[in-house]
Amino acid sequence: AETSAGTLDLLGWGVAQTGSWGRQDHRAGAGLLEVGFQPKGIPALKPWLRAGYSRTTGDDNPTDGTHNTFFQLMPTPRPYAKFPFYDMVNNEDRYAILTLRPHARLNVVSEIHALRMTSGGDLWYSGGGVFQPWTFGYAGRAGGGARSLATLTDIGAVITVHKQFSIEAYYGYANGKRVLFE
Repeated sequence: AETSAGTLDLLGWGVAQTGSWGRQDHRAGAGLLEVGFQPKGIPALKPWLRAGYSRTTGDDNPTDGTHNTFFQLMPTPRPYAKFPFYDMVNNEDRYAILTLRPHARLNVVSEIHALRMTSGGDLWYSGGGVFQPWTFGYAGRAGGGARSLATLTDIGAVITVHKQFSIEAYYGYANGKRVLFE
């Protein structure tokens, strides 16, 4: 939506998973809400600010006959988690993103993510998903009942040299929380 101060946008989605997970009933879900703002009056940087909240379900009780962990079927870790030590399985992510475009060939993006496990009784999952016939593609580690995973801050820049060639630099830092040390 265009306003006198700039462009405002909103993104939201949700998904429910049902069926069977081995011998258990599978009931899981995920959702995301994100708001963005591109202010007018700063043409030299063309800033775009975004903030959001993403949540996927976890399973507090693996013995109750119902599997509640959201299963990310087709993950794309690089575009959405450039430092992919986490994914959208048993995850809560509160985040903010700042994109600057000071030149048509330069794009700079900085993000901060406050990451938690949705369920402390489930695992901390990471991995790129099922992409090989001999592995499951995910690793899981118990967090000892803790939920706080990490605060991730990062910055990346892309310089487009030619329409078929670009150079990218990236730096990410994860400040580990209780789950990593349990």
